[in-house]
Amino acid sequence: MSATQASRRGAARRAGESAFGALLLGRLVVSWLLAAALVLGGAYASWDTTRDTFGLGDTEKGQVTLLRCEQRSCTGIFAPSGDTVVLEQRIARAEGESLTVVRPLDGDLVLRADTAGRLYALAPLSGALLLAAIVIAGGLRRYRLAWIIAGTALAHLLLTFLLWI
Repeated sequence: MSATQASRRGAARRAGESAFGALLLGRLVVSWLLAAALVLGGAYASWDTTRDTFGLGDTEKGQVTLLRCEQRSCTGIFAPSGDTVVLEQRIARAEGESLTVVRPLDGDLVLRADTAGRLYALAPLSGALLLAAIVIAGGLRRYRLAWIIAGTALAHLLLTFLLWI
């Protein structure tokens, strides 16, 4: 556009065009901030459990032999200390089974320390990535990036489910 054409446009049109550009920029900034907040929130939600399952916190590693399993949890004997502990397990555990677990020093709740337990601890992060993929596709119009992020999160959740059983 030449200088003469720019001078022919009215002030209202130029102001409208710059306002529309500001709105587009605002949409991009808000969408990126929302996607980042979702991912950071998912990482924060999974941090404590993930830290414990990888043995980075104040934990005690050992084996638990399951004695009694109910609908929401299993009770068993923790190998190093002989204490009775609780494993929050929703599916696919049977009495007599032995699992590698970690026990935070502040309670009687244990967490699985194998690959399935570590992936399960990262499940909130995968959920956050799925939500961020929706924001990236809808707000940023970055469809390929959104599919990559969503595919990674879904693959993680599927692998967690397959290893959990």
